[in-house]
Amino acid sequence: MERKVRMESRNTVLCGANAYEQKYYFNEQFKGIPESIKDELHILCVLFTEEVGGVFLIAFEEDGSIVLETNADDDDITYDEVSSGLLVSEIRRQRQELLESLQLYYKVFVMKEDISEYLS
Repeated sequence: MERKVRMESRNTVLCGANAYEQKYYFNEQFKGIPESIKDELHILCVLFTEEVGGVFLIAFEEDGSIVLETNADDDDITYDEVSSGLLVSEIRRQRQELLESLQLYYKVFVMKEDISEYLS
């Protein structure tokens, strides 16, 4: 059975986990991110999919904003949409500093923005 999960295709995926295939993905475009942060992202993504199932992605929108995406197969009766929404909110609260740092990293190293406005 082929699995199709719909995600926003205009976003640049940083990393993600897939409960169906039990796989983790990290975009090598961001290999400059410190290993400790990569490890933290790996754990975060895998634990998310272990808890609620489906697919979980951390991605950058075109403007550099961080987006946390979660979705599941249409026929997945074990995926808990309410729990996934609550967990996304919890991640945003508990990992706010990490997410803001990743957003700044993207704007500086990928979008080549001048960071002086962020430092004032």
